[in-house]
Amino acid sequence: MKVLESSIEIPIRFSETDAMGVVWHGNYLKFFEDGREYFGIEHGMEYLDVYNQGFYTPIVKTDINYKASVYYGQKIKIRAILESHPASKIVFKYEVINLTTGEIAATGSTTQVFLGVENRILELVKPPFYAEWEKKQSWKTI
Repeated sequence: MKVLESSIEIPIRFSETDAMGVVWHGNYLKFFEDGREYFGIEHGMEYLDVYNQGFYTPIVKTDINYKASVYYGQKIKIRAILESHPASKIVFKYEVINLTTGEIAATGSTTQVFLGVENRILELVKPPFYAEWEKKQSWKTI
């Protein structure tokens, strides 16, 4: 399988924790979003680039596996790994790594589809701008 990867490190803020000082489970979706957003910046395919080409990319599937707790004041690294797919979809895998302990705190994935901004119709074939972007990338084989 061919993949592209990006990672970002962020500190855990008080507002991301529950009463026990543990990162609230719902924030992992936000961490995935942080990873995707940074991926787009690093690889030249940001959200507004997609929108300006006439598409939304809504998430249609999410999966999260919680492995270990992360606490207020700790730092995490979010790895966002884009998988190459022949279908008209965007699939990311994620790892959230607690940099303080070295443990993997969570893993997961999201699947997005291309939806036309004007007509709200699902694209069954990859939009040409996205296919061209894929061709220009330096994919790793795993």
